[in-house]
Amino acid sequence: MTQSKDDPKGPQDNPKGIKRGLTQYGDAGFSLFLRKAFIKAAGYSDEALDRPIVGITNTGSEFNPCHGNVPQIIEAVKRGVMQGGGMPVVFPTISIAESFAHPTSMYLRNLMSMDTEEMMRAQPVDSVVLIGGCDKTIPAQLMAAASADIPCVVIPTGPMMTGHHKGERLGACTDCRRYWGKFRAGEVDDKEIWEINAKLAPTVGTCMVMGTASTMALTTEAMGMSLSGSAAIPAVHSERLRSSEATGRVAVKLAEQEVKPSTIMTAKAFSNALTVLHAIGGSTNALIHLTAVAARAGITVDLEAFDALGRKVPVLVDLKPSGQFYMEHLHEAGGLNTVLRELKPWLHLDALTVDGRTLGEVIDASEADPTQHVVKTVADPVYPTGGLAVLRGNLAPHGALIKHSSATQALLQHTGRAVVFESLEDLAERIDSPDLDVKADDVLVLKNAGPKGAPGMPEAGYLPIPKKLAMQGVKDMVRISDARMSGTAFGAIVLHVSPESATGGPLGLVKNGDMIKLDTAARRIDLLVDDAELARRKAAWQPPEIMTGMEKQRGYRKLYLQTVTQAEDGCDFDFMMPQKNGQTTPIVR
Repeated sequence: MTQSKDDPKGPQDNPKGIKRGLTQYGDAGFSLFLRKAFIKAAGYSDEALDRPIVGITNTGSEFNPCHGNVPQIIEAVKRGVMQGGGMPVVFPTISIAESFAHPTSMYLRNLMSMDTEEMMRAQPVDSVVLIGGCDKTIPAQLMAAASADIPCVVIPTGPMMTGHHKGERLGACTDCRRYWGKFRAGEVDDKEIWEINAKLAPTVGTCMVMGTASTMALTTEAMGMSLSGSAAIPAVHSERLRSSEATGRVAVKLAEQEVKPSTIMTAKAFSNALTVLHAIGGSTNALIHLTAVAARAGITVDLEAFDALGRKVPVLVDLKPSGQFYMEHLHEAGGLNTVLRELKPWLHLDALTVDGRTLGEVIDASEADPTQHVVKTVADPVYPTGGLAVLRGNLAPHGALIKHSSATQALLQHTGRAVVFESLEDLAERIDSPDLDVKADDVLVLKNAGPKGAPGMPEAGYLPIPKKLAMQGVKDMVRISDARMSGTAFGAIVLHVSPESATGGPLGLVKNGDMIKLDTAARRIDLLVDDAELARRKAAWQPPEIMTGMEKQRGYRKLYLQTVTQAEDGCDFDFMMPQKNGQTTPIVR
């Protein structure tokens, strides 16, 4: 009897396409027969199904305006896949929108990662195009890609365009925060703040400043997991769709050549991404995300090495909140390649990218614009060192982070009296009270806002300036928490304090009136209380209810609280990370 080419009982050492990952019925031949019967209900022919199958993630949602152009991107990717000889098949995954996710988007990142990974594993895909944009979506997708190790390529949704108000250019969400601060200070009235509200986000797409979405798009490109130039193209530009089409063609090649993420996302690639993170004045969130992605690949990000790199690599991109321009200007200036050209001495130029070239070849093939003024030179940077600094000290034994490129420089060395808020609820209740005992040189401290304590490590580290001080003209204060902050935020803000207060970290021992010393140059954050007193406080400390009432929790929330790691480990679930293999990110060539 002649064996059918579709007979899965024949030699199938490396099944591809529709034959990949057959549903288990106890009869492989029947499994394929049934699968083909049902997919033909959608109108597919055998000829179509004989092609490499490229899965395309549909992260569109009417709750996610950052992904508002996903339907158009999907159609462009499908064109590219068919041009390349593949068969595009779209499938949905979770979509996370920053301002529409309760309690926080970070709380849901790991869930999206698991969803994406399992759908990639479960369905017969030879490669996958990951469409991401809003802050936690690309990190979740890269985590999934590292775990599943199925050929993948990322296409970001892209940044939105800017708006205008009274002759001033506006952009979400740095200007959201700036104008909200003016409103709290009484500098903008109720009528004008809502006029501004309608102008801050004039198109679909991600925030057009160097927030987390822009940061992750740029570092993903630097890592080689997306096409050259794709990070900075505005969401509404036709070029965004042409880049999507090219991404579809590349996805077919990745499938045919079986180029897996483990080939691209190497230690050198993460080193390149972290170098770019410093140089673009990127979001503090990106360090957590890249740490989580690297851990899924069995690579450990060395915080001390990352900080040491930041002492050498300056901030080169003049974008808000560290500078003055917006993402559309970076795109006009040549996008990431203009930055990479300046960073060559610190990059691993032999690292591979998804289009088959090395990073060095990508840079050399890009066009330079000598007239652009958005990306500065190493000799004349926006800020002399990298955007982020890692702090240690008795208040943060496992580390903390400050974005010193967007802080008030006079506050980077500061000693002040602690004004303590025990929780997010306590902060909301008292921050605007006229009776709050607070002065401009005090240090605002927020507890129980970390990965477990909130839960979900909200972007609450950008504590508002107490209203009575804001009305006196105070624009910045030292603020410390175990929370995160948006990449669009700014100020002298110490974040990611670890261990977090809810698990017994030193931050939980701080009392009103304690003196705290921030010394950014020395990379220190210290509680000026003697060890004996701290030991007494530790003995008397009681965990918050969220940690003691675990038996009341259920479902995803219980899973999250029991297994989420701290910031220095990427806030992933402990069971999702492979056994560490001893690799560390080689930050310096």
